[in-house]
Amino acid sequence: MLFMLIVKASKNSEAGNRPNQDLNEAMDKYNEELMKAGVRVMAKGLHPSSNGMRISFPNPGEKPVVTDGPFTETKEVIAGFILIDVKSKEEAIEWAMRMPDPQGFGEGQIELRQVFE
Repeated sequence: MLFMLIVKASKNSEAGNRPNQDLNEAMDKYNEELMKAGVRVMAKGLHPSSNGMRISFPNPGEKPVVTDGPFTETKEVIAGFILIDVKSKEEAIEWAMRMPDPQGFGEGQIELRQVFE
């Protein structure tokens, strides 16, 4: 079963600030554990939303609307993701609970979602 651990953005990540060395080491260790267990498919961080855009389709059949970033609601922005392949939802939850605070300073938030296969 594929699951995505979606790391929500924070003001810090949207400012383009990279995690401190302690957090980098904790995340490296977590990613190594995922790889040793053979469950990590992919893990990537994303540039701040100021480098992105949203494409919406407000009127069916008409040209899409492009909105350039940055996006002010950080709770709606993704800072990165980890894709894991596990045997059950319970195992995915266990892995999600082991992730260090991905933003540090108590700002981190992870959304766990199953991927259609």
